[in-house]
Amino acid sequence: MDNKKPKTTKDKKTKSAIKTGSDRTKIPIRGKSDNSKKQAPKAKPQPAAKKSRAKAKTAASKEKDTKKTIKKAVSKKSELNGVSDIRRSFHKNEEPLYFISATNFNLLGADEWIKGFKFITYIECFDGLHPNVFSPKQEIPHDDFEGIEDINNYLLQHPEVQDYLKTRSVDGRPGKAMFLMFNEETERLAEKLGLEIMFPSAEMRTFLDNKVNTNRIAERAGVSCVPYVLSKVNDYGHLQEVSKELGEKLVIQTPFGDSGHTTFFISNEEEYQKYAEEIESEDEVKIMKRIRCRGSAIEACVTRHGTIVAPLMTELVGFEELTPYEGGWCGNEIYPNAFTPELRQKAIENTQLFGDQLRKEGYKGYFELDFLIDQDNGEIYLGELNPRVTGASSITNHAVFALADAPLFVFHILEWMDIEYDLDIAAINKRWSNQENLDGWSQLIVKHTEDTVEYVTGAPKSGIWRMYDTGHIQYDRMDTHRRAVENENEAFFLRISKKGDYLYEGADMGILVTRGRMMTDDFKLNNRAKHWIKAIRSQYTSEMVEDKKKPNLSGTLTK
Repeated sequence: MDNKKPKTTKDKKTKSAIKTGSDRTKIPIRGKSDNSKKQAPKAKPQPAAKKSRAKAKTAASKEKDTKKTIKKAVSKKSELNGVSDIRRSFHKNEEPLYFISATNFNLLGADEWIKGFKFITYIECFDGLHPNVFSPKQEIPHDDFEGIEDINNYLLQHPEVQDYLKTRSVDGRPGKAMFLMFNEETERLAEKLGLEIMFPSAEMRTFLDNKVNTNRIAERAGVSCVPYVLSKVNDYGHLQEVSKELGEKLVIQTPFGDSGHTTFFISNEEEYQKYAEEIESEDEVKIMKRIRCRGSAIEACVTRHGTIVAPLMTELVGFEELTPYEGGWCGNEIYPNAFTPELRQKAIENTQLFGDQLRKEGYKGYFELDFLIDQDNGEIYLGELNPRVTGASSITNHAVFALADAPLFVFHILEWMDIEYDLDIAAINKRWSNQENLDGWSQLIVKHTEDTVEYVTGAPKSGIWRMYDTGHIQYDRMDTHRRAVENENEAFFLRISKKGDYLYEGADMGILVTRGRMMTDDFKLNNRAKHWIKAIRSQYTSEMVEDKKKPNLSGTLTK
């Protein structure tokens, strides 16, 4: 995020016809031709000539068989059988691989699993101390960033980044890259650099990212959604007409938006008028019955062998201590027995059904689903789809179940590595659903919640912080890995807003990750969470900006 020129603009999505594919050409084995010359009609040489031809034929046949055997052996050797082979393959990887984004938050730790994996980021969260993060040192002129896509496009055009890719290229190939967000321009820039994007096309991701389309895909998959209608809304009277079966209390979502920016809670005309312009500008919106629900999230990966499903996580949503947005995502928890066995099983089944449908739609790789659990009838409904790695990925990929096998992102990347492999999906899903394979973690996404613009004069370092009995915290040590947190008195902090940036309403300040829970059993922030939030905020110092400006980024850098 470029916090130096705050400006608000509406994020617009466009479509592209760019497709990706591969062409594998088989090279046939060429046998020897029979070049025997005709012999003169003499009595004795004739048998010798026949024998010579027979020998030539036998030799050619043997060579053919040998080449076939070698080919089979090479084919068998290149095939990966199971998790152990897959892990070993990535530890020996020679292909340059990258995660390119505003920060490296979403795939923290990927460099420890994959040889040659590097992060290219706009924001230097670790002050140059992370060995596998590259951030360009010199700022070059650019338009105001309207989203993460613009940041990534800026990075791909930066001379320092282009030089970095060249220095790490293998046989002239710059490698492959993952992005949190990208668009058609990103695809064009990556293609120009020879960089392969390890995700389906931007056109497909935009289509799937549309919350209206998500419900249609869910219908085809047989996955239940909160009672809803999809419709254009002209005014409040029209809204009442199209949603009369849903009751008076409604939730409206526009097709695109994140972390609660475009989720509106409406129960009367006064509330509607606050958001009327945004709602009425859309060709179609999702109108849902408002239910008393608890949020949850689950991540998965569509592979050629089926859908791998990670455990269900709780979600932190709308806490005013963390986010200014009423329906805004602001963290996750993962811990054993967070949900009943019935809910866990239903979530897994629904995720597999949805993943199978995504494969039919032409999608492969990482995705996340938000599920809503109705507190009145116990039903579990699909909330929304994120067709990518997400803000919850850091939790998923560092829990014990992932460390015992391999993180979910490994299976995602494997789909783009041109390697044949075998994998028992059912066995992995069974292991990952075992509650004994879970340890407890929480993460809090800390945003600037005040309706102010402030210039940051001091910011906490990324690394491990320790809390004392007094409620005060102190920077303990530098570390790039959240698993370095030893107990509940420690937390890993990833700084996003640094000295010299601007804080505006909704700006990401940083992410706190710690062991144990941050919510009570009735899903409110516990005292420990409140102490940590207050303490980390106290590490920031800032000056109020009199000439108040609006943010240049209307979205989040984390999900």
